[in-house]
Amino acid sequence: MSEPGALRELALLFLRLGTTAFGGPAAHIALMEDEVVRRRKWLTREEFLDLLGAANLIPGPNSTELAIHIGHRRAGWSGLVVAGTCFILPAFLIVLAIGWVYTRYGQLPRVGHVLYGVKPVIIAVVLQAIWGLTRGAAKTRLLAAVGVACVALAFLGVNELLLLLLAGGLVTLWRWVARRGEGGGTAPPAVKALLPGLPLGGVVAATAAPGFSLGGLFLFFLKVGSILYGSGYVLLAFLRADLVERWGWLTEAQLLDAVAVGQVTPGPVFTTATFIGYVLGGASGAVVATVGIFLPAFFFVAVSGPLVPRMRRSWVAGAFLDGVNVASLALMATVTWQLGRAALVDVWTVGLALVSALLLIRYRVNSAWLVLGGALVGLLVGF
Repeated sequence: MSEPGALRELALLFLRLGTTAFGGPAAHIALMEDEVVRRRKWLTREEFLDLLGAANLIPGPNSTELAIHIGHRRAGWSGLVVAGTCFILPAFLIVLAIGWVYTRYGQLPRVGHVLYGVKPVIIAVVLQAIWGLTRGAAKTRLLAAVGVACVALAFLGVNELLLLLLAGGLVTLWRWVARRGEGGGTAPPAVKALLPGLPLGGVVAATAAPGFSLGGLFLFFLKVGSILYGSGYVLLAFLRADLVERWGWLTEAQLLDAVAVGQVTPGPVFTTATFIGYVLGGASGAVVATVGIFLPAFFFVAVSGPLVPRMRRSWVAGAFLDGVNVASLALMATVTWQLGRAALVDVWTVGLALVSALLLIRYRVNSAWLVLGGALVGLLVGF
């Protein structure tokens, strides 16, 4: 097929997925596999798994990066841009509209009732994600121990990025020692360069509270998009640490509202940044925050795409990613505890969280329906 025809197909597919793909990264990936492997046969299952593995080895939103990989494989560099942009664009526009409504009517009782019911459901959704991911991440006793240690250090206030680096470096070093004992040779240069520079104490990053600016907003979300591993829910830990605690740009309630919007809308969870950008800086802030958080994904896919076969064979990359994954889950667990204290305020909210957790885990109800149900319950309780 000609490039214009392939680009048109990519645009239509990912605009549709970006408009209808509720349920988070795992659901997005399953929908993409159904479309590009089973229905359209653009990729074999093995090729699809290669691209998924590459997305998991780089920072950023995994499902968005997978869409970008598919676009690049289907139609080259133009496809890379078209697929990623079309997957992000519908959620951006939806969240932009919600941000406009929120800044004007967010204090009205009716909207407040909706968010009152949605927030407990979000806690259940995040807990269900942690439960599902932990079984795959804590594959060994070492990884489980690293995860528990990261939870403790996170509660003590250790910097999030430092935790990710420490966990990844420790697991890589441990596996190098095991390989050396089995005759695996010397440590690769990446291990030698990384590990000696990692501090071993509980260091808390001290950052002065800057005044808000669009440039500062862009740089913050560019940083987050460049270093964030794991599920989109790990984003909450970074947002709370800087925007709420260190700089005071957002309140705890506004952060919870941003998370609620990210769950109500389809497409990438990272469009939470769009909502935050609008609340802080209007339409310009929404654009700046969205570009900042997604730009690294395009860059990393462009750089790593040709290296996919080598990345799959690297034990170093696999070991480091294993450590990063358990640290990411630890951050998810601690931020869920903190958000839960703000969301579960009475019998209604506690009951709603418990019922949502039961429906998610036992009956696998789509999280989008639960969020809408939470909004309805909030309205009923309010009236």
